[in-house]
Order: sequence, then structure tokens, then C-alpha cells
Amino acid sequence: MDFGMLVIGAVTEGSVLDVAQDYDAIEVINRLIAYAIIISGFLSVVFIFFGGISFILSGGQEDKIKQAVSTIRYSIIGLLVTLMSVVIVGFVGNALGLNVIKYINLGEIFQLVSDLTSEGSGGSALDSLE
Repeated sequence: MDFGMLVIGAVTEGSVLDVAQDYDAIEVINRLIAYAIIISGFLSVVFIFFGGISFILSGGQEDKIKQAVSTIRYSIIGLLVTLMSVVIVGFVGNALGLNVIKYINLGEIFQLVSDLTSEGSGGSALDSLE
């Protein structure tokens, strides 16, 4: 049961409620929690890079340096909170019967994005050239 298929089915078939009846609510919750954790970790890393670039481009100005350092600091704190949330969600999920950790898989995420883009676009521009 793929969450991507749930989203694609919701777009191509009737309403979201019609498609959601085919899926287990626990699996949908597992996937939503896992994707939220992955997105928050990704955004933390992006802001660390953004802070680093801001630090490099600060040109020695104190206010820009302080802003860049605080961006890096809070991004690292956000990344640590995200990593701790994986552990906490794992423990709480096991106690409640949710297995969220198995859905935190980059290969599955890339496959979901690939499925969404290939199904949603109806083919690429290169297909029309052939």
C-alpha cells in the first residue's frame, strides 16, 4: 500500500474518502509522521547550508555574521530535535503499535516522488521528441 498511490488515486478517482477506504488508517498515520520527520531533517540541513553561505558572504560585517551564526545554530538545534524525534516516535510508536521507522527510507521517498512526477505529468518533454 503506497501513500503515493493514495495521492494519485485521490486525484484520478472520485473523492479522497473513496480512495482512503482502501487503506489502513494506521499506515497513513505512519507515513505522514515519517514524511514529516524526513522533511524537517531536510529543511534543517538546507538552512545549515544557507547559514554557511550567508557567513561566507557576510564580508566581515558584524550584524551579518551574527545573523548567519544564529541561523546555523538554530538549524543544528532543529536537526538535533529531528533526530531525537525519530527515537521518541520510535519508542512511542512501538508502544502504540505503529512502526514509523520502517517508512523512513530514502529509496521509498525517491520512488514516491518519481511516481508522483511521472503520473502527474503524463509524460516528459523528451517522450514527445521521440
